[in-house]
Amino acid sequence: MKLVMGLGNPGEHYKLNRHNIGFLIVDKVAQECNLPFSKTKFHSSVGEGSIAGQRVVIAKPLTYMNLCGEAAKKLLSYFEIDRRALVVVHDDLDMEFGRIRIKEKGGHGGHNGVRSIISVLGVDDFIRLKVGIGRPTGSRKVTDYVLSHFDSEQRVLLPDLIDLAGKALISVITKDVHVAMNEFNRQNCETHEAVMEK
Repeated sequence: MKLVMGLGNPGEHYKLNRHNIGFLIVDKVAQECNLPFSKTKFHSSVGEGSIAGQRVVIAKPLTYMNLCGEAAKKLLSYFEIDRRALVVVHDDLDMEFGRIRIKEKGGHGGHNGVRSIISVLGVDDFIRLKVGIGRPTGSRKVTDYVLSHFDSEQRVLLPDLIDLAGKALISVITKDVHVAMNEFNRQNCETHEAVMEK
């Protein structure tokens, strides 16, 4: 069984912020795979089910980003899931908008949600699906940038990015992580769209 956690901040105000791309992606997968968020456990909205025969728990922490580690720990314990079967879906400032990357482990890269999970679990060997949102230009502060909506050009491509990341997430859930990495780590939403059109 895998535990998939999309990272974001709860509430309508944050719903379409760059920092909430993790929520948007797990919402898409939950809808496509008929995994409704039907329960609330450990300050998280939770759905359970299977995708292509693989049992999965999908969750959105209802705490704010910098407190989500405790939810991860309690969910892993409650469902008796190995931490290496934890998949965290989150935004990444250090990748250009539209890129995705699957990693098996690593540091927090300045992301407060990932920082919280590493701090509470005491390890960093869990899977991440990182989704590029790019960095702000000029003098714009990082905090303001991640807590604001995607710009008009990005909004045009956002559905393709969510679709690509959703397919990558399903691949991580149902296949060996290295297979998913080989399939998706060189893609971005624009090249993915080009491949789909061929």
